[in-house]
Amino acid sequence: MLVLVVLIAVFVAWSWLSYPAIGYWLYDLNMALEAKLYRLHKIVVPITEMTVSTWQGGPYEASSSVLMLHGYSADKNIWLRFARHFVGNYRVIIPDIAGHGETGFKAGGGYDIPLQAKRMIQLLDVCGVEKVHVIGNSMGGYIAAWLAATYPDRIASVALIDPAGVTAPEASDLERHLAKGHNPFLINSREEFQRFYAMTMAEPPWVPGVVLDAIAQRYEQSRDELEEIFNDFRASPPMEPKLPDIKCPALLLWGRKDRLIDVSSVAVWSKGIADLRVDIWDHIGHMPMVEQPANTARLYREFLGSLRSESRSHL
Repeated sequence: MLVLVVLIAVFVAWSWLSYPAIGYWLYDLNMALEAKLYRLHKIVVPITEMTVSTWQGGPYEASSSVLMLHGYSADKNIWLRFARHFVGNYRVIIPDIAGHGETGFKAGGGYDIPLQAKRMIQLLDVCGVEKVHVIGNSMGGYIAAWLAATYPDRIASVALIDPAGVTAPEASDLERHLAKGHNPFLINSREEFQRFYAMTMAEPPWVPGVVLDAIAQRYEQSRDELEEIFNDFRASPPMEPKLPDIKCPALLLWGRKDRLIDVSSVAVWSKGIADLRVDIWDHIGHMPMVEQPANTARLYREFLGSLRSESRSHL
């Protein structure tokens, strides 16, 4: 009994002294456990300039593959609860995009959208995937749209979740901050992170405070890196001229309460892409696949299923 009490006391003391480092440990442990539960495996893939850390799962020999692309400042873990719904029937590939997560950052490495899209093609090449269904959120949606417009032979369909890449007719909260010279992504304190985090989702899943504090610390430590990535990302060529080049089936999902990219962007995407299915969800923010992973997966499964039905009807 005494040993147990001592162990508990030591753990409490370590947790207090190392705060919020324990949050890193809890977050990483939880992600690893969820990935294992959902039958996703961490695989490091070498491409031309770097190695890309990925979650991968599903049957290797599956006839269809899905590439899932996260947004700016996020990482591959945000797709886990969404991806669980696809590993039974699809080969799933979820990378940490260059500069993010375990793929890592290199100063001057180049983080514009055309280059990030090219890296995804290299990733598919190494993974032996000729054609893929691609789904992306925010900056990942920008990359997904660029892939669909620029590499049409490699993209079977594209799904865009609150994507960046076009100029919204109405300014978002983020754009208003940027216009005043303040970038909410560049964090200097936990208080700033809390305000930023509130902008990212209307209905965020519950996360322990110590984990949020650890994530806030990661943002603070990565501030200079995030600034370089942001500048490259924002300086990328706009999607508007390339939207008519997207000929594959396309799905657009938007949360009406998105504070980072205004829902008025839907009109721009809808005008530019001929074969586009649109869903706008009330009470949801910038990341539907995190806020409502099961419902978002259901919508995407229906979209992919309709493509198979259409393909059979043309036989």
